[in-house]
Amino acid sequence: MPNTLAVSAEDTSLITEAQNLAQQLSLNYFTLKSPLKFVKEYDYLLVLSTCGVALAKTGKGAPKPVFVDFTSGAVDHRRRFGGGKGQDIAKAVGLNKRGQLSVLDATAGLGRDAFVLASLGCRVHLCERVGFVRALLKDGLYRASLNEEVAVISQQMTLLDGDIKTLSGQAYDVVYLDPMFPHMEKSTAAAKKEMAFFRDLVGADLDADELLPMAMSLAQYRVVVKRPKGAPFLNASQPTYQLEGKSGRFDIYVIKSLDAEI
Repeated sequence: MPNTLAVSAEDTSLITEAQNLAQQLSLNYFTLKSPLKFVKEYDYLLVLSTCGVALAKTGKGAPKPVFVDFTSGAVDHRRRFGGGKGQDIAKAVGLNKRGQLSVLDATAGLGRDAFVLASLGCRVHLCERVGFVRALLKDGLYRASLNEEVAVISQQMTLLDGDIKTLSGQAYDVVYLDPMFPHMEKSTAAAKKEMAFFRDLVGADLDADELLPMAMSLAQYRVVVKRPKGAPFLNASQPTYQLEGKSGRFDIYVIKSLDAEI
């Protein structure tokens, strides 16, 4: 990603850590000498600070940086008031039929859906193949582990090395997929800034169709695919049934009933 993304440190005590992370991600290290609004060398910076790891857009008028935070804001509000097992995502994975499911979130992103499932009692394994997103997620999980209120939930979440292609021979009750979808003009709420960032840096998951057969081979009971309204079925495969929401839907591919073998 030439001139698109680099790693930087907001505090001099974190320079070595930032340089090591840059090397791990095969990115350049950029010495931050001025406020982000004056940076012209890179469109985005992955910034290490004493508050955590953040993805920041540079330039005048850029929005606030994005970081993974399971302890406050919208994620915390959803944990407290989101509707528990009455939420569509909970019904989609089958928590209305059985609790304490093992779930593989194979496209973890910022981990928000995984956190919801973990807060409802699932044991969630997370895969994220994009290096800088994985760094954000790893940092967020670490900070959550230090927070008394959500540490127990974070302990239900395990960030795996590699991606779904490396998990041959593993088995999970449910595999959850939420691949990036090409930008649609009728996106909701001015396309959340993090999604805008990711579209710039990652783009759509052009190999998303390949995920479904792999997910089906790893799931014991079902595969759940989160899709925008109007999006085609993944891999052109008709789901067993669907759950429609306000802005999207869940396509559920049932392999075996969760009511069995309790």
